[in-house]
Amino acid sequence: MNRTALVVGVGARRGVTADEVIGLILQTLRAAGLRAADVVELATLDTRADEPGITDAAARLGVRVRSYPAAVLAAVRVPNPSGAPRDAVGTPSVAEAAALSGADELLVPKRKSASVTCAVARRLLSVGTPASTNGAEPFTMAAMPPTKHIDSAGPDLRHHGDAEVRGLDLTDLAVNVRTGTPPDWLRERIAASLVSLAAYPDGRSARAAVAARHGLPEERVLLTAGAAEAFVLIARALPARRPVVVHPQFTEPEAALRAAGHEVGRVVLRPEDGFRLDPAAVPEDADLVVVGNPTNPTSVLHPAGVLEQLARPGRTLVVDEAFMDAVPGEREALCGREDVPGLVVLRSLTKTWGLAGLRIGYVLADPATLALLQEAQPLWPVSSPALAAAEACMEPRALVEAADAADRVVVDRAHLLAGLAEFSEVQVMEPAAGPFVLLRVDRADEVRERLRSRGFAARRGDTFPGLGSEWLRLAVRDRVTTNRFLQALDLALQGLPRRAAG
Repeated sequence: MNRTALVVGVGARRGVTADEVIGLILQTLRAAGLRAADVVELATLDTRADEPGITDAAARLGVRVRSYPAAVLAAVRVPNPSGAPRDAVGTPSVAEAAALSGADELLVPKRKSASVTCAVARRLLSVGTPASTNGAEPFTMAAMPPTKHIDSAGPDLRHHGDAEVRGLDLTDLAVNVRTGTPPDWLRERIAASLVSLAAYPDGRSARAAVAARHGLPEERVLLTAGAAEAFVLIARALPARRPVVVHPQFTEPEAALRAAGHEVGRVVLRPEDGFRLDPAAVPEDADLVVVGNPTNPTSVLHPAGVLEQLARPGRTLVVDEAFMDAVPGEREALCGREDVPGLVVLRSLTKTWGLAGLRIGYVLADPATLALLQEAQPLWPVSSPALAAAEACMEPRALVEAADAADRVVVDRAHLLAGLAEFSEVQVMEPAAGPFVLLRVDRADEVRERLRSRGFAARRGDTFPGLGSEWLRLAVRDRVTTNRFLQALDLALQGLPRRAAG
């Protein structure tokens, strides 16, 4: 038994916008009575595979871009040839040839707009093969459809910044862990805990310290092996018929939900709107909503009042506040609230304290929700050294140090933003509230590789749903490091080889 998957072939001029590409695709599908839910990939000429308008459109649809060399497309017989593309690239129709190269039958011949052509072909898949990475037609800030299989999600949800620097001697701008951490006093506390390794971990003291730090009763605190474990527990233990993740954001929540067998909806925020959330974009029937604040990778800080509008009886609202302690005064935090129905707040000690290798975080929620999560945890999920670190990081001197670090982030981020503003090729998303910034630059993949050759690792953006290959994320560092990076960026941009006019 087979089912249908759709391949959309795309031909485009340089500089085409994502709105024009996706607009023509959706118009073509509607006119043919086809669903955006069944699109599995966009196919195009290899010299257009990095075109931001095409990669952005694919990201909004939640599908990948497949590219073919001109010689391959030239060998494909198309039903509606044209002279202009034949003269330019050797094939009489990029859209039709690209669609047919990855499919079995042309369903819709090429359609045109001012700068785009598209065609739709059908690929037959056996039942059980992932055919769709989305479910409802995505517009601007509308909910994107469900996805089941990790391998069919388009962007690589399991790619994280540490992969950019692992085993390499590079200045790390790809991982958002504060440099110079953990501090000596915290190392000493962790080392002192090693004498108790023969005993099973006892988290009561650390749990009480976390509760006191947030002014909450202890029964509203659950300690976890980092925020990543918390996402897995939520995905496995909490009932959800229609979970929705707000993107672009940290990809692990969606990966965990899908690994647990959930179909996941997406609300994709647009750069034109500053990646800001309109609560009305979240479907009314969503019973689990995940959003980051401040959001990784956009560095947007959503007002607490906006997030509160997402809460309602019967819905779990998961707010990832892993970077909130890097915001001075932790303004817009919801972590201490007990009056928001269904609220689940996640915190991590990884970023500010440099404890990525120790794995420690916690969940703040009502006792009934935490009971479900705890039932899904293994026995003794948090090690004794991690518990010692958690308790130490809740002490007054630690909170003062964290507040000072947040103030330094503001100053260092302003210096980075001022430097980036000198580059006409770079568009930075502002205002930024986290210890990182998101920027858009043409040919970002090439820029990133040239930065690597000059000793700097930047985080690629195309693994975040809603972003394309022209996005990079940069961690905020001290002024000296930033100045060295800006010099390297200048050389990287100057060194890009010119491309022939298309």
